[in-house]
Amino acid sequence: MDLSAASRFLSLILRHKPEVIGISLDEYGWAEVDEVVAGIRKTREFDRDMLEEIVRTDQKQRYSFNGDRTLIRANQGHSIPVDVELETAKPPEFLWHGTGEKYLASIEKTGLIPKSRLYVHISSDIDTARKVGQRHGKAVIFRVFAGKMQEDGYTFYCSKNGVWLTKEVPVRYLEKMKEV
Repeated sequence: MDLSAASRFLSLILRHKPEVIGISLDEYGWAEVDEVVAGIRKTREFDRDMLEEIVRTDQKQRYSFNGDRTLIRANQGHSIPVDVELETAKPPEFLWHGTGEKYLASIEKTGLIPKSRLYVHISSDIDTARKVGQRHGKAVIFRVFAGKMQEDGYTFYCSKNGVWLTKEVPVRYLEKMKEV
């Protein structure tokens, strides 16, 4: 039983393409657990226990169940329009964004934009940002002047798994770190 492959597939379903297994998400990103299990089971070995294990052990805490565990959703990272009921939050003075070196020129020109996602994802610590950046090749880390952004009227959210989200980060609020 390969839980990491199943977890990646679950992420695809709950964040981007629920239709792959013939389900739909409600306006808040929730899917019926029984439908998710049955849909995934069409493509690979999968059951409710595996789903529970994925949610319980996911280091990034990507998923949440509702109170009676009949619904599941991804906490953030969607490319489809859903309202995961994020509450605005006051960010710390600095947040961090990790990316790959290949994106440096674009970021220095346009700032951080969500691309295919609904929000820009920002880390609360430099180590997490570094790990994110390394997924894209040689890591580049930006310090985000989040406190100043909020003072200037930008809205921030903190997802259930601690990822900071905002609609954009203009260049003037970014500082490329010298070394990672």
